[in-house]
Amino acid sequence: MLDSADAGALADFYLNLLGWKIRSQEPDWVTIEPGDGSGYLAFQTNDTYVPPVWPAGPGDQQMQFHLDIGVDDLDAGLAHAEACGATRAAFQPQADGPGERVIVLLDPAGHPFCLFPDAEPQPSEDGSAGTSTA
Repeated sequence: MLDSADAGALADFYLNLLGWKIRSQEPDWVTIEPGDGSGYLAFQTNDTYVPPVWPAGPGDQQMQFHLDIGVDDLDAGLAHAEACGATRAAFQPQADGPGERVIVLLDPAGHPFCLFPDAEPQPSEDGSAGTSTA
């Protein structure tokens, strides 16, 4: 569950970002799901919501969690996220290994989330190695 000043607006962002559908909707509470029953995200309006600081320092509002979102193409995923309303975080962590890339973004309510290249290629329709479907 993600708090924000406007649950509906934040849910709309994630609907567009992930391509999911609305599961339930009330004035201050929205849930969205991928449609396969595998889970859901909930959004709640909180009138006293304070966005987390990334990266947080002493006395800063701490991040409660972050979402990791695997994408087939990192550059295309970044462009899509930005078109949906995400902003690239000023601080980007260093990758742990060669060839690893992770991009930290902030959703419209200030929650950090990460895009990373999905490393599990899925077979294409013709049976050859393809790209993931994340």
